[in-house]
Amino acid sequence: MVGRLLLRGMIVGALAGILVFAFAHTFGEPQVDWAIGFEEKVAQAAGEAPEPEIVSRATQAGPGLLTGAILFSTAIGGLFALVFSFVYGRISPLGARGTAVLLAIAAFVTISLVPDIKYPANPPAVGNPDTIGARTELFFIMIAASIVGMIVAIGLGRRLAARYGSWNGTIIAGIGYIAFIALIQYLLPSVNEVPEQFSAVVLWKFRVTSLGMHVILWTTLALGFGAWAERELPQTRYRSNATLRRA
Repeated sequence: MVGRLLLRGMIVGALAGILVFAFAHTFGEPQVDWAIGFEEKVAQAAGEAPEPEIVSRATQAGPGLLTGAILFSTAIGGLFALVFSFVYGRISPLGARGTAVLLAIAAFVTISLVPDIKYPANPPAVGNPDTIGARTELFFIMIAASIVGMIVAIGLGRRLAARYGSWNGTIIAGIGYIAFIALIQYLLPSVNEVPEQFSAVVLWKFRVTSLGMHVILWTTLALGFGAWAERELPQTRYRSNATLRRA
């Protein structure tokens, strides 16, 4: 059954990749073109020779972007299916669709939204090439901290639910997660390498588009995979911590 769910997750992920590509190609690539033009103007003003174009922009914005979106989304879909297989019937009394939606929301917040608040995506011409390694490390540290915080919050919420009820336990655990993330984001250094002449509108549109790509990915996985999994899986009886202690 896990193998069948894995295959379905990868198929839904591939379909999500096509949607992500269409969205990115329509709304993101114009911002990338503007940023590349800005970068070239800055280089010309500084008397620097333009870098040779190894891959044409048409290839980058077309087949390259499509291939990358599908491969990435397929991999995420497979991981989503594996995590779903583990948590189904363990963290909530919801069925397959409800569990898929709940898992997708948690994944979006943990992996996409929270790291993006601290270290948002930037188009070309934004960022110092000499600091790309440090910036990448900080971004992955933020993702790792967010994942650990979410796992701890879920475990804490289950324990508190047995004593104070589901709503109260969830609220307390959620507040704890927010406080933990706020502390981590405060401790991690900020990065601001946007050139003064760079268009704020282009930067904003690029970052919104980047976040929108994640929304499309996780929404497609939640709805598509959840509906498909519901046909395959029997209804699993949820066993809370209180039930497990009485068993």
